[in-house]
Formats: sequence, C-alpha cells, structure tokens
Amino acid sequence: MKNLLLVTITCLLSFSAHAGITPEEIDQSAAAVQPQVVEWRRWFHQNPELSNREFNTSARIAEILRGMGLEPRTGIAHTGVIAIIEGGLPGPLVAIRTDIDGLPVVEQTGLPFASTARSEYNGQEVGVMHACGHDAHMSMVLGAAKILNDMKAELPGSVMLIFQPAEEGPPPGEDGGASMMLDEGIFDERMPAAVFGMHVGIGVPGGQFAVKPGPLMAASDYFKITVKGKQTHGARPWDGVDPVVISSQIVLGLQTIASRQVDVTLAPSIISVGRISGGIRYNVIPDDVVMEGTIRTFDPAMRDYIHAAVERTARSIAEGARAEIEFELSLGAPSVQNDPELTSFILPALERASGHPVNSIQPQTVAEDFAEYGRVTPAVFVFLGNWAEGEDPAARPTNHSPFFDMHEPYLENGVKAFAHMVVDFLKAQEPAGD
Repeated sequence: MKNLLLVTITCLLSFSAHAGITPEEIDQSAAAVQPQVVEWRRWFHQNPELSNREFNTSARIAEILRGMGLEPRTGIAHTGVIAIIEGGLPGPLVAIRTDIDGLPVVEQTGLPFASTARSEYNGQEVGVMHACGHDAHMSMVLGAAKILNDMKAELPGSVMLIFQPAEEGPPPGEDGGASMMLDEGIFDERMPAAVFGMHVGIGVPGGQFAVKPGPLMAASDYFKITVKGKQTHGARPWDGVDPVVISSQIVLGLQTIASRQVDVTLAPSIISVGRISGGIRYNVIPDDVVMEGTIRTFDPAMRDYIHAAVERTARSIAEGARAEIEFELSLGAPSVQNDPELTSFILPALERASGHPVNSIQPQTVAEDFAEYGRVTPAVFVFLGNWAEGEDPAARPTNHSPFFDMHEPYLENGVKAFAHMVVDFLKAQEPAGD
C-alpha cells in the first residue's frame, strides 16, 4: 500500500512538473494587463504613421519591449522590429506577428483619442488613421508578449515577436512589408515552427473568432493598361483610332475572363478596373487612355492564367481596332493559405479565449501580406470581431472606413488568443513523459 501511494505521488508530481503554464494563469494575466493594453492601443491610435514611415511607432514599440527586459532589433525593412522571448525550457521557436502602419484616411470617429495626424501620400497632404485596426493588433501582441515574458521560465520553447511595417503596401518605388522582413533575414538564424497572426473586423461577431483552413484571403495584383490610339476631332472619328471606345470594350472583355475562362467552381476570382483616364476636351478624341485595376485570386495556377489572359484580351481587342497597348503587372501579396493542421490545432485556444465556438468564414477577397510567412513555414491567420456584442457587424463601418473602431474589452480576447495559441503549440511539441 505504501509503495502504491509513493508511485501515485510520484506520478502526480511528474504531471505537475509537465503541466507548466495553465490556461487559467493566462486568462488571469490577460485580465491584469488589459488596462495597459488599452493604454497602448490609444497611444498607437492617436499617433498613426503611414507605411515605411512608422518611425515613432517603432520607437515606442522598442521602448515598451525594453521595459519588459527584452532586446529588440530595430530598423528591419525600414521600420520593423523583432524581439525574442527565450523560454526557460527547451523547445521550438514560434512567432506572433502584427502590422504597424496606418492609412491615409481622415478620422471621423469622434473618439477623445482620435487621430489628428497629417502626412504626405502620393504628393498630397492627407490625414492619417489606424482605420484597419493595426493599433489593436500591436497592443494585443504586446499584451501577449508581457504575459509570455513573465512566464518564460516555464515556457517550453521561445517566441519571436514580429512588428511589421507597410502591410498596407509600401509607397511607389519602395520595398517593404513582410517580403522585405524575410529578405532581410528575420528567419535566417532560427526558423519558427509556426507563425500566428490576427486581424480585427472583417464582419465577425463581436469578441468572437473566425478562421478556416486553406485559402483565407486573396492574392492582390495591380495592372495598368495604356491604350494607344490616334488623336482626332470628335466629329471625325474615322480619321483617328478612338482609345476611349477601345478601352470600354477592354473593360467589358476582362469581365469574361473570370466568368467564362476559369473554373468558377474551383475558386473565386475578381478583375476590377478602378481608374480610367483619357482626354482633356469633350470634342477631341485623345491619343491614349490609361486604366488601372486589381486582380484578386486564391488559386496560384488560376492567378498565373488570369495575368496572361488580361494582357492577351486587352491586346487582342486593341489590335482588332488598329490600336496598341502597353501592359504593366505588379505582383502584390500572395493568397493567405492557412495550414490545415495548424488551423485545426488552434481551435480550442480560440474558443477558450472568447468563450464561444469559432465561426466559419468564407474566403475574403481582401489581401494580407501575412501570406509571405506561410510560404516558408506553417502559419495561421484568424479574425476577431471588433464591434460590441449585439451590434450587427454588417451594419457597422468596415475596415478602412473613417468611422472604424475597436471595442476595447475585446482586446483582452486577442491577448488571450495569442498567448493560448503559443503555449498550446509549444506544449504539444514537448517530448512525452516516461
């Protein structure tokens, strides 16, 4: 009997030693750090900066990280910051990522900490606002960092914190964003076994999470078509080649690519022309017309096909009307592809963080350069509802609106989710006990 009791006590002690950080400890710590997270969020919200110009933002992030006893590395991809929390127990490295840039939007929320910042964008003076929730993202990652750093002695592995600039896209002629962070070697010395990211908004019920395996967000590519005709009097179109009419035909022709040339049952795709410019006078047919647009896809092979089809369609229509075209294509972020196994693994962590089942969600045709991390290591990106419980997100201002806001109590849900996902993953990599 004494031997049996001794064995039982030994097993319990062994289990306790391997239990490590508990979900209850994470939740208690998230509640304790919430006031600080709100304070950080309001500072970032009031002091937004545009892509590749996040100098004060990155300085503030580095200051906060140093206050935790960490050693941030700054100046990556212009204004990016990374830091590593070294766990006290052996295990892999995981990463959590946030974007840090604002948008050229004049804020109209009326919040007491609303942004009044001004900057220059495309040669124009503009207002600047965190209209896409990046202020919330930064503060939630910092809150999770505080929790994980305070518990690092029991952490079976390490955590890389990624504060990435220019998610909204670098200024014309500049590099930036996730691809530049990777090009500058943030994973060269130590490759994370997983990367976790989060975005607020996207029509999810308040305080709840949504995720899906596989394609989650679209690839986003830019195209520019210049139709070259022959200028003439508007009363004598036969003396010239009308690029306005040809451009109209091209716009219509491009729509048949997505509706008639690709398998719509495989994945959605979108081709939108957002700007057309040509001519300076009502009765003069101009020499040329310029159109610009976006291509959104989820399937890599379909993406390549549509790129070729857009140029082929435009060129064929123009040549049929005795015109020529110049075609430019600029590749943006690829499609966000959530690792299926990692997506399934994190569902319990998200449910604990929100107290609700995880919502299913359709693929979103907006883009996110978080996709770049998923090209080199397993990654998963989740959505967190930003409006107060009971409000219909479909009736509230969306991301990029001058009225976009974050219901601050749900910042705690995001902090918990990041911490739970990290700890759950690291624990799952621990060797089984004897």
